[in-house]
Amino acid sequence: MSWFSLNNVIQFTPKWATIVDIHNRRQDFMAETNFWFLRGGLSYYIKPNLRVTAGYGHLWLAPAEGLSNWQDENRFYTELLFTQKLNTLGLLQRLRVEQRWQEQLTNDVKTGIRFTNRIRYLLSFTIPVFKGEKKNKLPALMIADEILLNFGKQVVYNSLDQNRFFVGIKQNITSTLNFDFGYMNVFQQKTSGNVYDSNNTLRLFFYYTLNLRKKEIEPTPIHESGD
Repeated sequence: MSWFSLNNVIQFTPKWATIVDIHNRRQDFMAETNFWFLRGGLSYYIKPNLRVTAGYGHLWLAPAEGLSNWQDENRFYTELLFTQKLNTLGLLQRLRVEQRWQEQLTNDVKTGIRFTNRIRYLLSFTIPVFKGEKKNKLPALMIADEILLNFGKQVVYNSLDQNRFFVGIKQNITSTLNFDFGYMNVFQQKTSGNVYDSNNTLRLFFYYTLNLRKKEIEPTPIHESGD
């Protein structure tokens, strides 16, 4: 698979910001769309490096081969995101809880809605590779892992939803735009509980910050990744 996204943070004050993200995942490398995902949220900065966000996302899942109906998913979420520096190492942790309403199909006919809760924990490290004055202009190594667990009455066999492991580079383009690029393995347990997928994924995520604050205020922006 391949996975592309643009993740935007629009900061209005030192305490308040909004996020708007768009994702496209494709299968057979880049041949066919697997899903489109759009997410928005309102963020409050408890500290410059500690942010809480609540918002809504909508996913359009493409039909499987031979089928014609797309499946919609409505999703509400809350999350806590924390960043810190450990010497030269950058550390990001995110805890997110989601409520998901997923359309169900039987023989290409929509038959109902499946409601589940999902909890996610992301741990990400950014490791400088280069030293000197130009180190911020050169790529850094990025290693991340996120585990996603389902819970709720309609979760019977697949408490483990997914595990996503990523290794690649993180690169600054400007002071407000950067990206990460690399390999991600998406390991997923299907609803039946005895079927598993392991998808090899090329990932390219862009992160953009629009600062509408007064120039004299300079808290550290926080970015995140993943759908």
